[in-house]
Amino acid sequence: MNGIRTLRLGMRSLLHRDREEQRIDEEMRFHIEMQTAQNVKRGMSPAAARTEALRAFGGVEKAKEQVRETWVTRRFEELVQDVRYGVRSLRKNPGFAAVVVVSLALGIGANTAIFSAVHSVLLRPLPYTQGERVTVLRQQEKLAGVDDVGVSALEMADYRARSRTLSGIAEYHTMTFNLVNLVRHGAPERVRTGVVSSNFFDVLGVKPMLGRDFTAGDEKPGAVPVLVLSYEYWQNNQGGDPAVIGKALQMNDKAHTVIGVLPPVTQYPDTNDVYMPTTACPFRSKPIMLTNRSMRMVSAIARLAPGVPLARASEETAGILRQMQHEHPEDYPAAQGFAASLISLRDELTRGARPTLLILLATVGLVLLIVCANVANLTLARQVSRSRELAVRTALGADRGRLARQLLTESTLLALGGGLLGLLLAAGALRLLVTFVTRFSPRAGEISIDGTVLLFTLLVSLVTGLAFGALPALSRTEPADALKEGGDRAGSGGAGLRLRNGLIVAQLALSFMLLIGAGLMLRSLLKLQQVDPGFHTGQVLTAGLDLNWSRYDTEEKRLDFYRRLLPRLAALPGVTEVAFGSTFPLNDSQPWTNSLRIESRPLPDGQAAPRVDMRVASPEYFTTMGIPLLSGRTFTQQDDAKTTAVAVVNRSMAHRFWGSQDPVGQRISFDAGKTWKTVIGVIGDVKQYGLNHAPSEEAYRPLAQVPLLGGHVLLRTTGSPKALESGLHEAVRAIDVEQPVFGIRTVAEARAESLAPPRLTATLLTLFSLLALIITATGIAGLIAFSVSQRTHEIGIRMALGAVRGSVLWMVLRQGAVLVLAGLVLGVAGALAFTRVLSSFLFQVEPNDPLTFLTVIATLLAVAALACLLPARRATLIQPIVALRSS
Repeated sequence: MNGIRTLRLGMRSLLHRDREEQRIDEEMRFHIEMQTAQNVKRGMSPAAARTEALRAFGGVEKAKEQVRETWVTRRFEELVQDVRYGVRSLRKNPGFAAVVVVSLALGIGANTAIFSAVHSVLLRPLPYTQGERVTVLRQQEKLAGVDDVGVSALEMADYRARSRTLSGIAEYHTMTFNLVNLVRHGAPERVRTGVVSSNFFDVLGVKPMLGRDFTAGDEKPGAVPVLVLSYEYWQNNQGGDPAVIGKALQMNDKAHTVIGVLPPVTQYPDTNDVYMPTTACPFRSKPIMLTNRSMRMVSAIARLAPGVPLARASEETAGILRQMQHEHPEDYPAAQGFAASLISLRDELTRGARPTLLILLATVGLVLLIVCANVANLTLARQVSRSRELAVRTALGADRGRLARQLLTESTLLALGGGLLGLLLAAGALRLLVTFVTRFSPRAGEISIDGTVLLFTLLVSLVTGLAFGALPALSRTEPADALKEGGDRAGSGGAGLRLRNGLIVAQLALSFMLLIGAGLMLRSLLKLQQVDPGFHTGQVLTAGLDLNWSRYDTEEKRLDFYRRLLPRLAALPGVTEVAFGSTFPLNDSQPWTNSLRIESRPLPDGQAAPRVDMRVASPEYFTTMGIPLLSGRTFTQQDDAKTTAVAVVNRSMAHRFWGSQDPVGQRISFDAGKTWKTVIGVIGDVKQYGLNHAPSEEAYRPLAQVPLLGGHVLLRTTGSPKALESGLHEAVRAIDVEQPVFGIRTVAEARAESLAPPRLTATLLTLFSLLALIITATGIAGLIAFSVSQRTHEIGIRMALGAVRGSVLWMVLRQGAVLVLAGLVLGVAGALAFTRVLSSFLFQVEPNDPLTFLTVIATLLAVAALACLLPARRATLIQPIVALRSS
């Protein structure tokens, strides 16, 4: 009822304006009718009589407009007065104002920072022309469990020729090449190269910032090799020189002319340094890639035709695949379960970041609610001390609506100050936020504080100010009670006390929920750190090598390079073991899978061939990485192209396909039985793709039988691995002066980087939870201290009548204990619902983990007890005579 009454009083001025306008309307209508009647008596027609009357009283609207202008002017003057008075009032209480502004800044700043990421990554349109029409065309082998098998050149041609719902389809794949700047005569460097069809940038919706993009002529066989540079590569490696257009860069021992530079936009599907046409790629231009429908090695992006919905285009794409299956059944085995669909590029770019960002947004939202509750409690306590002031203003004629506006003005001023400071905090944390989001989405570089974020901060500040200012504005104190002796306790009665207690209970419940979420994430992170990766991470340095496609165009040349390099590296001081592998665990590498056939085990009709991950390794790889041998043997120097083809499998593969039987001696094939490899050993499982991923089935081939163009060297040392960097570079340059080395880091660093996403998420949740806990603890302490100050007279009487200090202490603590228990009950109920959302982020930890709940309960009880104890002890120090005199 009090809220309705206050709302009614607050609208009194507006209603007064409406009544004034209504009065003018009624008076004017009366006079117009009277004048019309008189005009008719004078012989005028009714229509002419009314027209003359309206002309005579044409000032009606002017009078009403004057009323409106007077009302607006009066309201503006009152607003200015409220702001001036609010500023003076807050200047008299700088401690209160500072605490409130800083508290709000932390809550609003956290929300602004996270919202800037949510807006830029999840909500903002793609930075491409009509980006909502760009899609990803994906082919799957559903029965084989492969989500993306790629698209072949022949399939790409069929999709282009048969589609009516797509305005364009472009192909893409990425390669790494060695590049030499012929103009700057710089050191050789490894560049990640996007190999694309000539319409790629048109389909994506990106125009070069400098120069031009590819044309159909650039993609013709024998065309002059050309390159388009990414903005980042142009800035970092070419110095942002606009004169680079038309210059030559040497790649694969050929001069490539730079024809364009892209603008600073998010790249898809990968972040590349340069782009080249398909015909310039030595792998893509091979005859087998152009004539074999099964050589599915490229990705496809497509643009929807105007007015065509995604669902319709996706249905057509699936239909085209069915036509190809009917025409070429040998290339689409039914057992593989081929399917095709279109996926929105926007969804593809954001699916990795969406869950994490939404969880963080919900977390900072809860933090802001806790801040609002705490500030509202502080404002209620301050209002009690202002009860006399408000009572005097009421007695002098100020209505409740006027006082409510004054209190809301003060709260809004504080909220705007907190919002401004919070905006500065968010801007300062922007770089860290970009680094965090980079691990989840390629759109992280788009995060910024733009007009939408500024508007969000303003709205959050205003709503926050109204939220924590509404409760004090709606609370009621009778003027007569406030003006009595001791009236400074007039607002500490039952209703006010229940309201403040309720706010504390809400803070405790929300803090408990946040602490449970952070506790579960920390427990999950601890479990991840304790996982045995299956290899040794200490004292091993890794470095990537990608050999020149043109220079090392035969297996003999590649193998000769490795045979010359590895002994040089082994001779470096402190090196105990050297190896080469196609990759190494936790290296963020993509799976290289092949279908598997086991000799004497024909596949049942309609069953897809299983797929296993392929690896290539030198003989020393397993000992260098510390991967245990379980049975048989590993590779030796004699396992080369002249001997029997061999393979080593891991324990997961052996268990899946041979059960308890030892697979050593069995023969397997990765090319549908055309060639066979003999299994010579079984090694332990390793965590290749993440500590939270189960080991995959893996088969290793010897480097001497599969000499790759690229991979990683690994050096185990007795000293600091980083001390080997210069020697590593010198050893490579001694063999090939134009061969770059990239990605130098230790295996321990790779393991730490694999834990970065869950570690950063857990860190943010923990920081927000600790912030909420601190705010809640100060709120409890402030409430108990306020209660003690209001009950000083009562405590003095109790002690004067013989109450011991222990009973007074318990009386005060009991008040806090009731609030804490109520908050815990609500918090447990809320946490059980909240933790279900976190279940997908957890590793070997249940959402209702008892240890986490008990630990958080104990922590919250300890913090709450400390927050209650300090003001309770002050209550026991009250001198009865002093308390009685202060009544």
